[in-house]
Formats: sequence, structure tokens, C-alpha cells
Amino acid sequence: MIMADCPELKKIHWRCVVIDEAHRLKNRNCKLLEGLKLMNLYGETIEIPCNKGALKPKDLYMIKWKYDNGDLFTKPKDKNVSVVASNDYKDRVSMDENSSLLLAAATLKDEKSFTCMLVGPTDISEYPVKLQIRKAPARVEVTERAAELKIGTPTQLGQCSAHDAYRAANITWYKDDKTLVDNQKGIRISSTQTVDKTTGLITTASVLHYTAEKEDTYAVFTCRTQNTSSFPVSFTITYPTEKISLHAISDVPLMEGDTLTLTCKADGNPPPTSFNFHIQGKEVKVKNSDTYTLTNITRERTGEYKCSLIDNAAMVDSMNITVNYLDMSLEPSSMVTKSAGERLALHLQVNASGTPILEAWTKDNIKLDKQPKFDKLTYADTGKYEVVVTMGTLIKKATFELIVEGVPVIQRLVKERKGNQHKVLICVAEGYPKPSVTWSVNGTSAVESPYVNGTITHKLTIVPRVNLNVSCTVSNELGESSQQINVSTLYEEVKMDKRDSSEPNDSTKLVVGVVVSLVLAAVIVGLAYWLYAKKSRQGSWKTGEKEDGSNEESKKLEEKIDEKLEENSQKVEV
Repeated sequence: MIMADCPELKKIHWRCVVIDEAHRLKNRNCKLLEGLKLMNLYGETIEIPCNKGALKPKDLYMIKWKYDNGDLFTKPKDKNVSVVASNDYKDRVSMDENSSLLLAAATLKDEKSFTCMLVGPTDISEYPVKLQIRKAPARVEVTERAAELKIGTPTQLGQCSAHDAYRAANITWYKDDKTLVDNQKGIRISSTQTVDKTTGLITTASVLHYTAEKEDTYAVFTCRTQNTSSFPVSFTITYPTEKISLHAISDVPLMEGDTLTLTCKADGNPPPTSFNFHIQGKEVKVKNSDTYTLTNITRERTGEYKCSLIDNAAMVDSMNITVNYLDMSLEPSSMVTKSAGERLALHLQVNASGTPILEAWTKDNIKLDKQPKFDKLTYADTGKYEVVVTMGTLIKKATFELIVEGVPVIQRLVKERKGNQHKVLICVAEGYPKPSVTWSVNGTSAVESPYVNGTITHKLTIVPRVNLNVSCTVSNELGESSQQINVSTLYEEVKMDKRDSSEPNDSTKLVVGVVVSLVLAAVIVGLAYWLYAKKSRQGSWKTGEKEDGSNEESKKLEEKIDEKLEENSQKVEV
């Protein structure tokens, strides 16, 4: 029978296989059915099914469990279980509600056949079960490990032990999770087994002999059984140095002021711990370290560097190292004082091992579009100048401070109307040191602007009552200068504005001017004639001429002249 022919087995969750051969009872009214083989773990409670787990017939007279050497218990119909076992099984057997045999604390001695007997009205059926016990190793470990492995030399790497298993454990060796197979050359594996006389449990020991290669330097070895693995172990693989190499640890490119660390590496294992460093022809012995550090290096450190083994000078490596540099000079380089209008020449010189970059010119921390040029200095040129040049990580800066001094000069003096009564006088001056401002009149609301780029602005508010001339005077320790401005009363200014608005155009002014000139000429001629006539009359008094008539004519002539003058005056006003 195969498992597919026994549908009841599909309901069973135990690990089992079908026994191929069946045994029949001698009593022809009885039959022995095919049984099961159960595999269970050591020390567990084992459940052994009756009739392969199928339900028992309701008309059974009795159920009985027995084993190779005797009976265990019986259960008559409608009665309790009666344990008849003796010795070791008396306290370890029981039956559950499905008529299965429960066997507690399984040991190796329980590897027997247990049979369930069902007694019915017409026949007796027996269902044997062969019980097998399995136990995983209590632990798997690598012992007797080698202190080190030498390349090309067969060495016992270690012994892997799988303790207290049943059946005997199969041990497999691995290197980096790859199976090692005995090839009787670089890999040899041998195994032994030891049985505990009391428990019957088996301890298996597997010894690995291994011939190491250079690639095994960082290899990890383990041994495993079917269910258990040892902790991974690694070994020191020893081999002599065949090559050394010199390395420079620093920023690239290397700049003046950097720190340079030299490292000498050897491919031997264990690696050498002491080296000779050759620094530009000078030998420096370094013990218990493979590095040598130089701080704040300069361009003079450019050259060839070497390292070698202390005990083997022929084992050497070398490299050339270049230290980059950047120099910059600026004239002027400090504070310089010049007079307004003078010339100042700038000289910037850069010397570098590579290609420098002119980053920026700044004046009072404000970036300039280009290098400043001072052909004719002004007060606005006063300030602190800085230039920045870079090359890689190297940064160079140079500064100078320029002071342009001179006697203050008034650049602008103007007046502005403020409201209906006030006027604001504005005086703008340049000079260094900072000029002070004074006025020839008193006023209110005096306001002085910040002194920026050698320029200062001073405002004064006044209320003029009469027409006057106002002076603005600016001075510093180098001298002073002054300007005047005419300030009219607000009434006069309004009157002039009205008069200006009624003035004719330029052509009209020209015609009026010509007319006025002609009238004045006629008046002068008339006046001269009148004076002459009067003189003539005065001379005739002695001749006895009628004085009354002459006086009368003179009066009339004067009246005509006055009328003419008045008429001409009216024309001029027009």
C-alpha cells in the first residue's frame, strides 16, 4: 500500500512513512494491518495514532496498546483506561480521546514497535507503528584551532565537533559559504564518532587539514550539520613581504601650508610595523607605524620621497611630490595719504606654480568691476581697498588704505522755497579731513548729512525779513573756502515772480528799447533848445524887450516838455 491508497493518512500531521511488508496473526480470525513508521525528537512527548488516526467503530469491545515486550494498557467499552505496563513505561504512557498512545520523554530505548489492537464482534485488528528517535546535536563548535596558517604549508585548521546527536551527525566544512571537499591535496578531511555509553548519543568529530593560499587572508571558515552551524572562525595567514608601496595622503593638488602624510604599505602578513622613510635624501626611521607626517609644508619640500623595509633596504618604493605655491605683492600696501588732484600708481605682482585667478577688487567691502585707477584723485577715492587672488585652495589677499586730503571746496550753494515763509539754504562741500560748515546768518532746523566719500551736505532753514546776501563757509585744518548767495524776502520773490510772468517777449523788449532811446534823444534835444532860448531872453532884458511875453512862452515850452516826458515815460512802462 502506498500513502495515496490510504486517505485517512491525509488527516495525520505526524512525520510518517508506510511500511511495505505486512505481517498477519496466526489466529485466522485476526488480521494484522499495515503499519506506520514515526520519526520523533529525543526528549519530546510522542503521539502514536491508532488505526492510522481513523475513527474507531462504535461496536468495539476493547482497545489495547502493547509493545514488543508486553502490554501497556487496555480500555474496555464504556470503561476507563487500565494501565498494565511496568518498569519504565508505567509513568510515561497514557491514551488521549482519539485512542492514540501518548509516550512522554522519548529516549533511544523507545525505538520499538508499538501496536494498537481493536477487538470487535467478529475479528481482532492490529495496527503496528515502528517508532524511530532523532536528536540534533546539542552544539557544533570548532576546537583545536591553528594559531596561524602559512602559505603552501598543510596545517590542521581545526576540529569541528557535533555533540550528543542521534543518529550520528554529518559534518560539512565551508570557506566563505563554499563547501570544502576532501581532495587529498590542499584539503583533507577525516571524521570520528564517539558513543555515550549511558545515553547512546553520538558525538562526531571532523578534522580539517588545509593548505592556505594568499587569497585566504580574510577567509572565514565554518562547519555545519543538517540543522546546526558552528560560529564562523578566521585565521591569520602568514606570508613574507613581496612588495611595498608608498602613498601620499593629502588634498590634491598639494599646496603650501598643507599637511602631508606618507604611508608605506607592505603586502606581507603579518605586515611589517617599522619602515625607513627617505625625505629628500634624509633617512628617517619610524618604528611601530607605517606613516610619517610633515606639517605646514613649503615649496622647498618638492622632490623625491622613498620608503623601505628596515631589515631589507632593497624592498623600496618612491614617488615625486610637488608643493604648489602662490605669492602676491601690492604697492602701496599700507595707508597712503595724497592730495586731491594727484596721481597714485598701483603695482600688483603675482608669482605662482600654476595659473592664478584674480577673484575681485573691493573698496570698503563693496566689489568693484575692475582694478581701480587713480590718474587724478578725488575725495571719493578715499577708502580701504583689497584684492584677492586664488589658486586651488590657496588664497592670497592684499590691502591698502587711501586718504585723499585737501582744502574743502564748495561744490554747490543753492536755495529752495519751503512753504509760504521759509527758505532752505543748501551748501555741498568736499574735503578731507571732514570740513565744518558755518553760515553768516542764524537759522533753524540745521541738518548735516553723513560724511561719505569726502562729501558733506549742510542744510539751513531761515525766514528772510529783508533782502540779504548769505555766506556758506567750509573749513578744515588745511584751510577754508566761502561762497555767497542772495536771498530775497518772500514778498519780493512773489512780486518778482508776478512781474516776470507779465514781461513781454524778447522782440517786444527790443522795440520798446528802441522807442525809449528815440524819445530820450528828442527830450534831450528839446531841453537843450529850451536852455538856449532862455539864455537868449536873459540877454535881451537890457534892450527893453517885453519880458512878460518871453516868460509866457517859456512857461508854455516847459509845460510841453513835461507833457512829452510823461508821455514817453508811459510808453516805457508799457
